[in-house]
Amino acid sequence: MNDEILDSRLSHLIEDAILEDVGMGDITTESTVPNDLLGHGDVRVKESGVIAGLDVAGMIFHFIDPELRCKKFFEEGSFIETGVIVAEVNGQFGSILKAERTVLNILQRMSGIATVTKKFVDAVKGTKTKITDTRKTVPGLRILDKLAVQTGGGVNHRFGLDDMVLIKDNHIAAAGGIAQAITLCLSYMKQKKYQLRVEVETKNLSDVKIALQYKGVHRIMLDNFNLVEMKKAVELIDHTVEVEASGNVSLDNVRAIAETGVDFISVGALTHSPKALDISLKVAHLQKSS
Repeated sequence: MNDEILDSRLSHLIEDAILEDVGMGDITTESTVPNDLLGHGDVRVKESGVIAGLDVAGMIFHFIDPELRCKKFFEEGSFIETGVIVAEVNGQFGSILKAERTVLNILQRMSGIATVTKKFVDAVKGTKTKITDTRKTVPGLRILDKLAVQTGGGVNHRFGLDDMVLIKDNHIAAAGGIAQAITLCLSYMKQKKYQLRVEVETKNLSDVKIALQYKGVHRIMLDNFNLVEMKKAVELIDHTVEVEASGNVSLDNVRAIAETGVDFISVGALTHSPKALDISLKVAHLQKSS
């Protein structure tokens, strides 16, 4: 995804998030906080983890009020200990309050995803295997979820249905079998002149052997294979295409899966159920503007 598309998607997401939270205005702040009251806010991490989303937080503050000044003290992906201040914001107190919840929601979710991703990445360190995400993301937040995975050291699988082909069990059932599904897909791709990578989900070694017969297949997914069968599949594929392991992956077994020699391990838990990192924004040093 190029930077222009990324910035556009982030801008639309931030606008929608603020509209959802602020709506027509922050009535509480507008009724209690003087317009000329200035404040300083510290963004503090309340439990150790990988920080992600500081750049997005800066964009949110700027969207709420271009006069707000946000300064980050750490780079994205830094491991932060409990109690450390990772950023500060200065400006109109009311504007800081309007941005606060949206900033924290995004920081906490992205940092939670980055933190769990790093745990998986660290668990396979020393192998060739990369940890990758899935499309199991909150609708509307996928760009943030996938950025957070990158920040934690993982790699992104396809962003959407239009940037990569993944022939899964339901497609195979509809086509009448794995051979038929691959044949139909490759024929369609050729007809439409699409230049997309093709991945095929397999359930057993017989499926793997069939998928290997097709030159247009770039990656084979080993879905819910046990370790013995997975190692046999990797040996059978023998580096002719990429290999991805998927299904029931946890921190307890991810190392053993990586040691079978697969290229990628996809982990839905990175984004479908991350624990948010506890982060707060404490505003102080209030003063009237001159």
